[in-house]
Amino acid sequence: MKKRIDVIANDESYNNLSSFTEREEMNKAVRVYRDIIRTSIKRADVQARLIALLEVLKRHSCKQIGVSYMCKNTIAEKLKLSYKTVQRLMQKLVDLGMIKQIPMKRKKDMMQTANAIIIQPVNEEVTDKTPVKVDKKCPTIKTTTSSLKQNIKRYKERNNAPSLSHVDKSVDNLLKANFVAAWVPDNFANLASAFYHEAKTIQEFWKVVKQCNRVINHSTGSRAFNKSQEIQIGNRVFKEFAMKVKAGTKMIKGQFAYFNGIVNKLMTKFYFDEDFIAE
Repeated sequence: MKKRIDVIANDESYNNLSSFTEREEMNKAVRVYRDIIRTSIKRADVQARLIALLEVLKRHSCKQIGVSYMCKNTIAEKLKLSYKTVQRLMQKLVDLGMIKQIPMKRKKDMMQTANAIIIQPVNEEVTDKTPVKVDKKCPTIKTTTSSLKQNIKRYKERNNAPSLSHVDKSVDNLLKANFVAAWVPDNFANLASAFYHEAKTIQEFWKVVKQCNRVINHSTGSRAFNKSQEIQIGNRVFKEFAMKVKAGTKMIKGQFAYFNGIVNKLMTKFYFDEDFIAE
């Protein structure tokens, strides 16, 4: 029968769990893992989240190199994801052999505390999980002069394309609203993308604006404000909302409910503003 080993959460335990002697070793391992994630995970959104999670773990594994002990709720807040999503992503990294989770206990009461998350050194077992691409082209196909020129052109275009190896900036790159649905106005998407990196979040904010602009004539389907006015209100509300967030305003019912309240208040004001309606 196996005996349970309780690991006490203190600096000595974290130092003993450390799997690297230098930060550069840990950074190299993370770079290898990012490449493996890109080749082994098909869904682009899952790829981005796994890489972002790795980056968070790396940034908080410098005191004891390779060991972090943030709770999953804190990680979820940093990545703006749900607790369950972080749990699934963490388990995926465990399955890929990139991290280990060690249950820890507080010394004062021996109760469960946040797991120690250990970034693992790269080994052959992990690198072997990288799928090998099979070339389906027939080797007997002759290369013509024109096709050779096209290949050279494509090669140059690929070499001149922005490098994706520096995933340290992946979260910043996601701030661009290129993935936002087409029904969200560009200027609103551009404004919101300066504060939120997830397209789904930006779309939810715009849905609030659309829902608040209610139909006032059901026979014609006309709404209180036209498209141009709707965009003006949306942009103005989002700027006000951003200022509230920066000021640390508490949003008890959540950010979308708070945003909804600002939209309704401003639309009520402008609905009775003849100058605005006349525009």
